[in-house]
Amino acid sequence: MVSGGPYGLEELVQKAGYDRALLLLVLTPLLWSLPTAIMVGELAAALPETGGYYAWVKRALGPFWGFQEAWLSLASSFFDMAIYPTLFTLYLGRIWPQAATGMTQIILGAAMIAGCAIWNLRGARAVGGASLLLSLILLAPFVALIFGSMAQPGVPAPPPAPSSLLAGLIISMWNFMGWDNASTVAGEVKNPQRTYPRAMLVTVALVAISYALPIWACRRAGVDPHAWTTGAWVEAGHAVGGRALGLAMVIGGVACGIGMFNALVLSYSRIPLAMAKDGLLPKIFARTDKHTGAPIWAVVGCAVAYTACLGLGFDRLVLLDVVLYGLALSLEFVALVALRLREPHLTRPFRVPGGVVGTVLVAVPPLVLLGLALRAAFAEASWAAVGLAAGLVALGPVLYLLVRRARIAVEAPTP
Repeated sequence: MVSGGPYGLEELVQKAGYDRALLLLVLTPLLWSLPTAIMVGELAAALPETGGYYAWVKRALGPFWGFQEAWLSLASSFFDMAIYPTLFTLYLGRIWPQAATGMTQIILGAAMIAGCAIWNLRGARAVGGASLLLSLILLAPFVALIFGSMAQPGVPAPPPAPSSLLAGLIISMWNFMGWDNASTVAGEVKNPQRTYPRAMLVTVALVAISYALPIWACRRAGVDPHAWTTGAWVEAGHAVGGRALGLAMVIGGVACGIGMFNALVLSYSRIPLAMAKDGLLPKIFARTDKHTGAPIWAVVGCAVAYTACLGLGFDRLVLLDVVLYGLALSLEFVALVALRLREPHLTRPFRVPGGVVGTVLVAVPPLVLLGLALRAAFAEASWAAVGLAAGLVALGPVLYLLVRRARIAVEAPTP
C-alpha cells in the first residue's frame, strides 16, 4: 500500500536531478515516513478497528472531524487511484503505443479498475497474496538493473540541469506516503497490536532502499536524467541491460499499476463500510460478502468514482493527492496528541516515546514538510487545480450537515 517500487520516481529525477533526488530519498523517509509510521504504529495497535484513521479521529475529536478525515481521505483517493491506471497504460504503451493515447487509454484503465474491483471482492487474503506476487515481478528488473550497473565501468554523471528541490519534494512525498492506508483493514489482520508497529518500521527502511539504489545505479551508468518522464525506466533498462531488461521494466510497470491499485482498493473501500455502520452513509455500503467479508457495494462505489477521474495528467493528480492527503494526515497527528491527553490509560502495546511532548514533536517534521510542499504545489499549480482542491475541502462540512440532517429525518419518530 505504500510502495509500488521505483515506478513513479521518474518525475523526481527530471525535476531535481540525480544528486538532489538521492538527497530527497534519504531525507523524506526520515522526516515524513518514519514519524507517520510511528504514529500509525501507536494508533493501529491501540485501536485496531475497521476504518482505521477514520475511527481514530472520530474517537479523539468527535464525529464532525471524523467525517472530515474520511472525506479528505476519500477525496484524495480519487486522484491517487487514477495515477495507477495511468502508470499501467503508459508502461503498456512502450510496447503498444496506442494503449497510452486517447480513448484506448481510458478503456484500458477502466478495464484494469473493473478487474481489481472483482479481485477485491474475493477478500483481504486474496489481495494480500496477489500483492506479494506482483511485488516480486515488479522489483526483479530493478535488482537486475542494480547488479548490471555495478558490473559495468562507471561513467561520469551527466552535467546537472537546472532543478528544483521543492518541486521534487512533492513527487518524493507522494512516493513515500500512504502509511495509514493499512490501518483501515485492522479488523481483518491477525494480532494487529504486534503486527502493525513491526510492519511499519521495517517497511520504511525497505522502501527507502528500494528507491535509492536504482536511482544510484542509473547515475553510475550515466543514464541522462534530463529527458526522464513517466515510463523512462524502460530506457534505463535498455541502457544497462539491453532489450530484455527494457521489456522486463515494461512488465514491472504494468504489475506496479495493477498491484498498487488492487491493494489500495482494499484500504479505501473500508472507509465507506465504517461510515455506513455509523449511519453516515446509506446502509447498502455496509453489506459484506458472507464468505470473504469484502464490502461489496463499497468496492463497487469506489471503482466507479476512480473511473471518473481517468484522463487527468500525472502532475495534476499528484498535486491534488498530496494536498488532500496531507490535510487528512494532519488530523491524524492531532488525534494522536488528543488521545494521549483524553485517554492516558488507553492500552497502547506500542507508543511514541516521550509522553505527550514526544507525540507533539513527532508531528513537527511531517507538518513542516507538508507546508513546504503546499507552497511549491500552489506556486506551480494552475488556478483550476487550486480551486478544485479548495472546493473539495470546503465541501466536507457541507456534506456532513446534509448527512446529519438526513439521518435525523430518518430517525425522527413517526407522528
